[in-house]
Amino acid sequence: MAQTGPKDRIPPHNEDAERAVLGGLMLDDEAIITAELYLRAGDFYSNANRRVFEAIQNLKNEGRKADIITAADELRRTGQLEAAGDIPYISSLTSVVPTAANIDYYAKIVKDCSIRRSLIRLSGGIITESYDESRDSRLVLEETQQRIFELTNAGQTLSYKSVKEIITRTIEAVEKLYYSKSEFTGIPSGFEDLDSITSGFQPAELVIIGARPSIGKTALALAMAANISIRSKIPAAFFTLEMPDQALVLRIISSEANIESQALRAGSKFLKPSSFNKLVDAAGKIYDAPLYIVDMPNMKLLDLRTQARRLRSQEKVEIIFIDYLTLISTENYQIPRHEQVAEISRSLKSLARELGIPIVALSQLSREVDKRTKTGPGRPVLADLRESGSIEQDADMVLFLHRERETDKEQSNTDPGGDKPTELIVAKNRNGPTGIVNIRFLSKFTKFVSVDKHAGQ
Repeated sequence: MAQTGPKDRIPPHNEDAERAVLGGLMLDDEAIITAELYLRAGDFYSNANRRVFEAIQNLKNEGRKADIITAADELRRTGQLEAAGDIPYISSLTSVVPTAANIDYYAKIVKDCSIRRSLIRLSGGIITESYDESRDSRLVLEETQQRIFELTNAGQTLSYKSVKEIITRTIEAVEKLYYSKSEFTGIPSGFEDLDSITSGFQPAELVIIGARPSIGKTALALAMAANISIRSKIPAAFFTLEMPDQALVLRIISSEANIESQALRAGSKFLKPSSFNKLVDAAGKIYDAPLYIVDMPNMKLLDLRTQARRLRSQEKVEIIFIDYLTLISTENYQIPRHEQVAEISRSLKSLARELGIPIVALSQLSREVDKRTKTGPGRPVLADLRESGSIEQDADMVLFLHRERETDKEQSNTDPGGDKPTELIVAKNRNGPTGIVNIRFLSKFTKFVSVDKHAGQ
């Protein structure tokens, strides 16, 4: 006996459940509220049943009760009566069930069959696209992940909650924070003055750190990543699109060991034998830290999303740093650059929510900051975020690094190995206050420290 293949099989559906839903809706006009928590017209397998459901929805939207007569009249008005099985079929629907009491049960059956049919269509599409060698396999994979994610969401029931249900869990969360030793609700950056304003980096938030070139965006992000992974032992990931991974780790060693970065790069010419003990101690701490570095120049957005999901799933990372946002490329080369940046910022915000962790992305600022600095205090403003206003819109928090421009005389008198007062400006904080934190950049160690810590050195 010949076996039937996938093409010969009837897609999953349950005609009885579909008819039971429609019959229940015409017996009780309030049942549509329950049905619409699970179903849309496209979830019905039968074209006739789909048209009847749409007619009932139209009647409800117009404030009219749905029954055999009004449903038939609505279908006649839209020219769908014959396609919906005509009056005899519509009349038979109310005899399928005696009451609408179990409509949620029938609706779940219809929805389950709909999801299974969607999975079958998705699988067929994946097979077809996989055979198409003109398409980038990574793009096919990214689109597949997005479609599966959409299907997962489609299977979730839309609902609402009374504040009575939420208040209990909210108070429990506050009590947990009250009795815990942690001072902050989120992931602490290691800069106490900043964390006192922000309460740490919060889950599902997109954080932007902006500055002009050579102010120290990467150094600040590395200092935060080191504080989080080395001292707090919280798994963190650092995506570097500009600097090789070894150069990045060299910076961390210099910062942690307080050995001049120039000495580490120059080797025996400047590195003292006494520094090796500090070097070994720092390397040991870094070795044990749950810090993961992704070194991929010219990284595409879909590659970044895939790696982020993998790091969250396999390594349980709780925060991701990206150096930096405008170096990420998209598949849509034809659209203007500002639209590409808008797509990237939206995608990063969506990714933060999907993974439930903060994402900290570095961004360049426009030259307008330098022009203002020449004539006075040129602190950055949100409008200075480069290439797209959507970055400002999508970000939950925006931090700016700022130092006053030095005059030629000041530059000649400045010790190149000294420290530089720097402002860390909380310019946007969707869920809290804004403000300015004073920190110091120790240029010889390429690291930032809090002002009080620097005073104690």
